Formats: sequence, C-alpha cells, structure tokens
Amino acid sequence: MAYVWLLDVDGVVNARKPPWHAAPFHGRAYADGVGWPMRWAPALTTRIRRLHTSGAVEVRWCSTWCPWADQLERLFRLPPLACAFTTAADAPAAKLAAARAVLAGGDHLVWTDDDEVPAGGPLLDELTAAGRALLIRPEARRGLTPAHLDEIEAFAKP
Repeated sequence: MAYVWLLDVDGVVNARKPPWHAAPFHGRAYADGVGWPMRWAPALTTRIRRLHTSGAVEVRWCSTWCPWADQLERLFRLPPLACAFTTAADAPAAKLAAARAVLAGGDHLVWTDDDEVPAGGPLLDELTAAGRALLIRPEARRGLTPAHLDEIEAFAKP
C-alpha cells in the first residue's frame, strides 16, 4: 500500500501569512497567460519535495492549477508531480472523486485542501472509516503549518 497525498495549492501552499520561521517567497504562476501572485514558505515546499522524493508519499496535485502544474513546480522548485485530474472544471467533484479513487485502490490517503476536505458529517465518516486517511483542512490565510507536516510524516511512517 502506498501513501498518496492529494495537494491543493491556494490556501494550502499559496497562503497570505504562512506560519513558518522564515520570510515567505513571492512569485507568479501563469494560467492562460494571466499571472497570479503566489506566496509560500520555502521550508514547506522543501518538506513536500523531501517527502515525495524519499518515497514516503506520492504527492499529486489536486487543484484547479492542475492544467498549469508546470508553473507550480517551477516556482516551488518541486519535481514533476502527477495530477489528480486534468481540467479545472468542476474541481470540487474532481477532488472528491480523486480522494475516493485513492482509497478504493487500497492506498492510504493524505488530503490537504482548505475548502473541499470535509470538516465533519457523513462524508468525513466515509473517507476515514477504514483508518487509511489523514484529512487536513488548513486555515486558508495560513496554509499548511509545520505541525501539519509533522502529522503527515507521522502518518506515512511504516
């Protein structure tokens, strides 16, 4: 069984006030020729890269940014990552379908999304029922925190 991390971007990696101990980096990612400001903690993207390249988790983009993943990888200095879907249309449904597909395939799921990760209710119960899912819904202004990455690392340890 693998550990698959479905990673959203805005409000998760791209955050206004990332709570890491160094000043955030700034840059622009382009979608359909339009530049969008990005702000991220380099320590966060370093940990994401390390978790992915070590094989602890397989990181997959799960974001409306999937069609422009190369822009994210360039900015965040990440290796090419798979995308959970290919179009930005109906992203909420595509994100949920991707989470269900990971679990249906027998893998462990890490899902980080500030909007679509369920905060409670039957959907949360469904996704976590087998004990193979870690769902993190960061506060959008702050994005993923060092504590969140500690949780992911602990979850993905054999």
